[in-house]
Amino acid sequence: MKNFSEKPAESRLQSFVGKDVLDIAQFSKEELEAILALAAYYEDALIAKKRLADMDGMIMASLFFEPSTRTRLSFESAMLRLGGKVVTVTESAGAQTSSAAKGETLLDSIYVVDAYCDVIVCRSPIKGARFTVSEAAKVPVINAGDGSGQHPTQALLDVYTMIKEKGTLDGLTYVLAGDLKNGRTVHSLIDALAMYEVKKIILASPQELTMPSEITQNIRAKGIEIEECFDLEDAVRYGDVVYMTRIQRERFTDPEEYERVKDLFILTNHHVALMPKGAVILHPLPRVNEIAVEVDQYSGAAYFRQAANGVPVRMALLALVTGSVK
Repeated sequence: MKNFSEKPAESRLQSFVGKDVLDIAQFSKEELEAILALAAYYEDALIAKKRLADMDGMIMASLFFEPSTRTRLSFESAMLRLGGKVVTVTESAGAQTSSAAKGETLLDSIYVVDAYCDVIVCRSPIKGARFTVSEAAKVPVINAGDGSGQHPTQALLDVYTMIKEKGTLDGLTYVLAGDLKNGRTVHSLIDALAMYEVKKIILASPQELTMPSEITQNIRAKGIEIEECFDLEDAVRYGDVVYMTRIQRERFTDPEEYERVKDLFILTNHHVALMPKGAVILHPLPRVNEIAVEVDQYSGAAYFRQAANGVPVRMALLALVTGSVK
């Protein structure tokens, strides 16, 4: 990407103002790269310890109706780094703190919260909830994950990480491995990869957890070569980038089915030894057991660096949709 850490031109910045961020497919390649360029600009500012005030006087509503560590904290850190403030709802099925516990609908909640803030970041366990939130809110909405649907900001930081680690996305083979059926991160990431001149995408998963056919059909229709396999050892031999995901226990209705598949795809040093020289390993985290701790010592194990990249990428998104880039 040219001028990776230069702030995009004003005309490119203005095209994002007031827009929602619901899924990766809504962006063109040029728009995606404008986001990444601004993220690099903000990362340079963070490294230089600059005190930013781009979002001074603004409030972000952080609505997490499903547990989160990295996404929630990186969004909140991003807002604070930009000089803004945060109001938060965090809850789970066993610890509800909002009026959802009283039966309030998501639609009504957003109608109310919309009056309290300048931008909404929302995660929901319900696939498609991003559309409900977008419909109800007048302020910009950023989808922080909706069930097994989409997770666009994760895909953006994934691409940002790949470019930092490999220098380019073009001409590489990508292995997306694990729970491809329920993993919203890979559902968004594959849309982003399809914007580039990738060599091949290998989808490696247990047979019960393959990528939804409507997604693979859409990517193949764009001329991207996709190979599906059910053996992690075979897949990683070709992966310039290996993207592991955990088996999503919370998406299973049958506990026995989860127990049957949860240990089928575990990346170890044995697999690392089979990878091409310079291969990079990514993971959206949290990790359960699908990457052995021994792999952490491999120089191409980039998943913790990947998590750190969430802050500048989410800074860029917050500033762009609110028209706050200074």
